[in-house]
Amino acid sequence: MAIDSIIEFDCAPKRALSAAGIVQRLKERAQAESVIASHRASDDQRPIAEMHFEFSRSTPGNPGAIQLIAVSDVLEYASDLDDYARHCQACPASRGIAYGCVGFVRYPISALAENWLLERLPVPDEPLVWLLLKQGIQKLGYDGASLRALRQSDANRSYFELAAAPRRRLGELRVSGDQALEMILGVGERIIPNHSGILLLFFGAIDRDLEAQQIQEISSYAPDIRQRAAFTLDLPANPDGCIRELAALFHALYVAWKLNVPLFIDA
Repeated sequence: MAIDSIIEFDCAPKRALSAAGIVQRLKERAQAESVIASHRASDDQRPIAEMHFEFSRSTPGNPGAIQLIAVSDVLEYASDLDDYARHCQACPASRGIAYGCVGFVRYPISALAENWLLERLPVPDEPLVWLLLKQGIQKLGYDGASLRALRQSDANRSYFELAAAPRRRLGELRVSGDQALEMILGVGERIIPNHSGILLLFFGAIDRDLEAQQIQEISSYAPDIRQRAAFTLDLPANPDGCIRELAALFHALYVAWKLNVPLFIDA
C-alpha cells in the first residue's frame, strides 16, 4: 500500500496509457520484479511463466480482494511503458528518469517521518509564513480529523507506525502529525499549483525569507518567482525510507508548481 502521486503534465504516454494506467503498470512491474528476485535469491530457477503472486488493491477501510496474478501477465501488461519511455527524455516533469513524474510513499508512515514533517514547519521567528500557517489551519479547518480517524481504526499499524500522532508547539500554535499530513493529503485528489506553493513554504522546501509580496506571488501564478525559487529541502543525518519518499513527494510538488500543473494524489 502506498500514497501514489503523478505530476499532471500533458504528454504522449499519459494520453496513450492514462495517468492511472501508468501508475498501475509501474507498481505491478515492481511487484513482479520483486517476486522474480525473491525466487532467484532462494535458488528457485522455475520459468517466469510459472511464477505467481498474491495482489490486492487495498484502501483505507477496504482491504480489497486477494487475487492470484501471473508474473508473465504483469510483465506483458507493463511492457507498454517501454513503448513510450522515449518521450520522457526531454520531459520537464520526468526529473531525469523514465516516468519520473510518478512517485510513491509507502505505508506505514514512520514515526521519524512524522516528526521530521513537524520540525520543518515555521516558528514565530518566521512571522509571515507562521501567520500564514496559523490562518490556513484556522480558516481551512485543518484539525487532522480525517487522518486521526484513519489512525484510530488502524489496529494493525498498516498506515501509521504511531498509534497517536506526535505534536509540536509553534509558539501559541500546536500542530499534530495528523494536521501536517492532512494539509498534504486532505485537499482532494489534485493539489493545485497555488496550494503546492504554500505547502513548499510551510515545509521549508523553498526559501521562507521572503517579503509579503513575494509570498503572495508564490500562491498565485507568477512565473518569475517560480523560476527563481530553488528547491531547498534538506534531509536529516540518518533519514529512513519514508522520509526519503516524502522528500521526493515534495520535489514532485515543486516541479508541478514550477510547471503550473496539479499534482495528482491517491492516498
